[in-house]
Amino acid sequence: MSIPSRSAPSLGAAVVALVSIYIVSQFLRNSVGVIAPDLAAELGLSAAEIGTLSSAFFLAFAAVQLPLGIALDRFGPRRCLVVCTGIAIVGAILFASATSPGGLIVARALLGVGASASLVAPLSVYAWRFPPERFATLAGLQIGLGTIGTLIATAPLAFSTAAIGWRGSFLGVAAVTAVIGIAVAVTVKDDGAVPHGQRETLGESVSGLLEVLRTPSIGRVFIMSMVVYSSFTLIVGLWGGPYLTHVYGYDLEQRGSFLLIPVLAQIIGSLLWGPMDRLTGSHKLPVLIGAGATTAALAYLAIVGTVTPPAALVAWFAAFGFLCAFGVVLIGHGKALFPLHLVGRALTVLNIGSMGGVFLMQIVSGFVIGLFPTAPDGAYALDAYRLVFGLQAAFILLGSLVYLGARDPAPGSAKGSPAPIA
Repeated sequence: MSIPSRSAPSLGAAVVALVSIYIVSQFLRNSVGVIAPDLAAELGLSAAEIGTLSSAFFLAFAAVQLPLGIALDRFGPRRCLVVCTGIAIVGAILFASATSPGGLIVARALLGVGASASLVAPLSVYAWRFPPERFATLAGLQIGLGTIGTLIATAPLAFSTAAIGWRGSFLGVAAVTAVIGIAVAVTVKDDGAVPHGQRETLGESVSGLLEVLRTPSIGRVFIMSMVVYSSFTLIVGLWGGPYLTHVYGYDLEQRGSFLLIPVLAQIIGSLLWGPMDRLTGSHKLPVLIGAGATTAALAYLAIVGTVTPPAALVAWFAAFGFLCAFGVVLIGHGKALFPLHLVGRALTVLNIGSMGGVFLMQIVSGFVIGLFPTAPDGAYALDAYRLVFGLQAAFILLGSLVYLGARDPAPGSAKGSPAPIA
C-alpha cells in the first residue's frame, strides 16, 4: 500500500509519537524490578507487598480495557491517548511523593490506567491505515521500539536512582510524559480511522463488544495472552532484580545492567518474530514454537537454580528475552479473528488477558516467595525463586494446550479493508 507523499511526513510524526507513548508505558510497567530492593528498604515492604505493588499497575490496566475498547471504536485513539496520558502524569507525580505502601499502590494503579491505551490505540490506527498482512509486522515494530522503555527501566533507571533517587527519577518521567502527550495531541488524527464507530450508538457499541466475546476461538487466544507477557514481566519487571541480588550478590547498577540484556534481546526479537506469520503461513505455528522454547528456558532455571559462570547467565537472559517476543504474532492472530470495525474492542479484550495474566502471576509469585523464610539480611530463598520460575513454565504449557484448538485464519486475511490514508 503506497502512502501519498503529502501524508508521509504527518503520518511519520504520528508513528513517532505513538511509539514514544508506548515507550513510557513499557518503562512504567517494568520499573519496579530494578528499584524493588530500594523500595523495600526505604518503606519496609514485604515480598507480598512488592508483588501487590507491581501487580496493581496491571490490575488497573486490565480493569479499564472494556470501556477503553468501546471508547476507541467510538471516539478514536487520539482522545483516548490524551486523556490516559494526563492520568499517567498524575500517577507518576503521586508515585514520586508516596510515603507509604498504600500510597505507592494507589499511584501504581493510576499509572496502569494512564498506560492502558498506549498499545491498543496505536494498533487500532495500524489496523485501519495499513493492509492486514502488514499488521503483525507493524505490531512487532511498535512493540520492538516501544521496548526501549523497558530498557530504560533497567540500567538507566538504576543509574538515575543512584544519582537522584527513585523519587527524582519519577518526577523526570512525569515531565517527559507531558511532552510526549502534547506530541500525540498534535500529530495523531482520528479522521478516517474509525468510520464505523463514529456512527454507532452506545447500545451498538456494547452489542459489538458482546459480538467480540462470542467470537469462536477468542477464549483460547485470551488464555494464551495471559501467559505470554506475564513471563517476561515476571523476570524483567519484578523478580529478576531481587533474584540477581539475593542469589548472586549483584548491586543496583549490576542488576540493572543484567536486566538490560533480555530487553535488548526482546527488541531484536520483536522485529524478527513480527513477520513470522507471513513466512510460515500460520499464526499458531510460531506462537507454539515460541511458547515451547520459553517454557523450556524457565523450566531450566527452575531446575538448576543458579546459572554459572556469569557468561552462561548472560546467555540465559538473552535467550529468554528473545524467545518471549513471540507474543507479537499472537497479537496478529487475535486481530485476524475480527472485522475492522471491532478491532478496538477486540484488542482491548485480549489486552485484559495479557495484563490480567501479569496481575495474577505477580500476586501468586509474591505469595509463593513469602511462604519461604527470609535470610537475616532480607534475602529471599533460592528455592522460592525456583518454585516461581517452575510455576510460570507450567502456566505457559497449560496455556499452550488450550491454544492448540484455536482457529487460525490465514495471515493477511481480514473481514474488512483498511481505511484510506488521510
